[in-house]
Amino acid sequence: MEAKAFCIHRFMEILSEAYKEWDAPVISLMAATGASPFSVLVATLLSLRTKDEVTEAAALRLLREADTPEAMLALGEGRIRELIFPVGFYPTKAMRLVEICSILIRQHGGKVPRTMEELLALPGGGRKTANLVLVEGFGIPGICVDTHVHRISNRLGYVTTKTPEQTEMALRRILPPEYWVSYNEILVAFGQTLCRPLSPWCSRCPVAGLCPRKGVERSR
Repeated sequence: MEAKAFCIHRFMEILSEAYKEWDAPVISLMAATGASPFSVLVATLLSLRTKDEVTEAAALRLLREADTPEAMLALGEGRIRELIFPVGFYPTKAMRLVEICSILIRQHGGKVPRTMEELLALPGGGRKTANLVLVEGFGIPGICVDTHVHRISNRLGYVTTKTPEQTEMALRRILPPEYWVSYNEILVAFGQTLCRPLSPWCSRCPVAGLCPRKGVERSR
């Protein structure tokens, strides 16, 4: 199927309905329950290369003791490390959190900045982190591309890219603005539930009729 034949509106309509039955990604769930931009930033940093259930538990433990940059600095790197274990690369993430909190206090009055440029200047993040903080922390439209969004967008033939950053730039050109906020949230849940990296559940997929299954060698 040619990319031009793919109907993003129909795809999002179907998945938006199916999403009601799936577990929301942890960052989206936190944002929906009123998490502050700082809490979203912390949870996003913890989530890198870490499963959602581990991220959620670690973020709750840490934020229960320190939910501001000032309070987190007062905890110290050692205590942060204890609280976020066993997230992936927890010693490095504890160090990064201390660095980021210091920068937030020193340069931003203890607040999380709300521009892409300022978020990208924080250590340990990247475009995925910055976009997720903008979308979930501030409700500012952005396109957050993680492994699920990158994989599925290419599997659909909606984009043809090799890296998440290329996928983000391609989506910025073609994805209708009304989907910029919801695209990541829905595709992450879709990727975790059905559209797995290996052997996706195509037999259960509500959008199978729209998908050319590019790169899929085996499915269930």
